Order: sequence, then C-alpha cells, then structure tokens
Amino acid sequence: MVSLYREVPLETDAASAWETLRDSRNLARVFAGVLTDVRVEGDLRTVTFANGSVIEERIVAVDDAHMRVAYAVRGPNFEQHAASMQIVDESGGRCRLVWISDFLPDDRRAMVEPLMDAGCAAAARNLGR
Repeated sequence: MVSLYREVPLETDAASAWETLRDSRNLARVFAGVLTDVRVEGDLRTVTFANGSVIEERIVAVDDAHMRVAYAVRGPNFEQHAASMQIVDESGGRCRLVWISDFLPDDRRAMVEPLMDAGCAAAARNLGR
C-alpha cells in the first residue's frame, strides 16, 4: 500500500481555511488548475480534473472539532483509496493543510502523486482567498 503525506503551510487563519475546505462545493476553487468541476450529491462528490479524468469520492467524515475531512475514492482504478485533509492551527494567524492518501495498487502512485503535489500547490495559492 502506498501512503502519501503532505504538509502545506497556508497564509491564512485556521478557521477561515477550514470554513472553505469543509464544504466540498468549494473544492474546484481551492484546487483551481487541478480541478475544473465538483458536483455534490449527499455524501458523494464527483470531481473533474483538468486532464479530463472524472472520479467519484464518498465523504466519510467531516470533523469540525479537528478540522478534518475524510473521504474514499470509488471506482475501478483502485482496490482501495482512503484519504484525509486536515487544517492544523499555528500561531500568528497561519495554519497548514495536512493531506494523507493511502491506496492500492502501488502502481497508481505515478498517477496520484503528481496530482496530489499539484493540488498542494493550488491549495497554497487559493485556500486563503
């Protein structure tokens, strides 16, 4: 199983970052340049990437106390894919995004890692706005 872990410093306060991240309807803006569309129906969200790929994700939990959202990618590309994004408060009105993605099969790393890295860069640019 591949486990990818990223931390992204954000130039905004944790409450503002969490307010934006917790609502899936904001993800196309947060990850602009990587995502082009996000549709939400109940606990399912359909995410369209800039490269045209479309995936479905199930929101597993939205934890306001810990500012964490957990989700699972559904579909034929993965035997398993569980991920979470968490906002961690830091001093001085700053915070950081912690993103963890665990998946099988291992060969999907070549597909997931570049998208995750591009997503981190987009979040750093866009989350505090």
